[in-house]
Amino acid sequence: MLDIRGVTKSYGTTKVLTDVSFTVGDGRLTGFVGANGAGKTTTMRIILGVLSPDSGTVLIGGIPVTAGDRRRFGYMPEERGLYPKMKVAEQLVYLARLHGLSPASARRNTGDLLERLGLGARAGDTVESLSLGNQQRAQIAAALVHDPEFLVLDEPFSGLDPLAVEVVMSVLAGHAAQGVPVLFSSHQLDIVERLCDDLVIIADGEIRANGSRDALREQHGSPRFEIRTAGDTGWIRSQPGITVIDFDGDHAVFEAETDAASQAVLHRAVALGAVHSFSQQRPSLATIFREVIA
Repeated sequence: MLDIRGVTKSYGTTKVLTDVSFTVGDGRLTGFVGANGAGKTTTMRIILGVLSPDSGTVLIGGIPVTAGDRRRFGYMPEERGLYPKMKVAEQLVYLARLHGLSPASARRNTGDLLERLGLGARAGDTVESLSLGNQQRAQIAAALVHDPEFLVLDEPFSGLDPLAVEVVMSVLAGHAAQGVPVLFSSHQLDIVERLCDDLVIIADGEIRANGSRDALREQHGSPRFEIRTAGDTGWIRSQPGITVIDFDGDHAVFEAETDAASQAVLHRAVALGAVHSFSQQRPSLATIFREVIA
């Protein structure tokens, strides 16, 4: 488990992080989201030891992280950092060897990863000859090639087409399934919503929300319901404590100020005729994000 506790960072008189604290659990995919300049990359660089905090600490299993611990990390920066004129497989083997893998293990891991990421046929190509999407896949492979025990990925889905996104999601989920804590940032909230187990939202250098995806859905957003009936649902607009969000004949989506207000809608619908479905909708990550940074 990776713990970030009370991390504060300033550049001159500008404070960029204030008492940032959250946990990346073993085998958990933790999405780290925020607007540009919110503090995501600075936090990740402090975790990696690229930057030092003014106060606070990063711990593994309750013990401050060391340079030796960080050799077990896999890191993908937002900026591509591979050697452009080096062949893809050659570069990955080189990076794996730098992390202490044997030549045989480095070659095996490289071949494995390139196949899983759909780059097997491009192993002998130079990085600069790849499309931007394939360069991104190669960058992800570079973060994974040494079998890291912790993963920190800054915008891993940037520039990927939908098929590549599915491939990368599968690879990251596979590492988490092996117990690896995975922290990743992304502006693509739909991807974060599908992939993450836990969510950390940062704004203006402060953590605004932090917890499991399901717990945050329970905590945020007005209770919203969807109903389908055998007849017209226009009458719902006149119900006390109800705000209709969407309406189309026999189908309506509405927010309720209280449980009693939502139940009153259901009871009246039953009295008027058949109710085909009635369910509560959970707020999307985009809705939660807008609410907590407002």
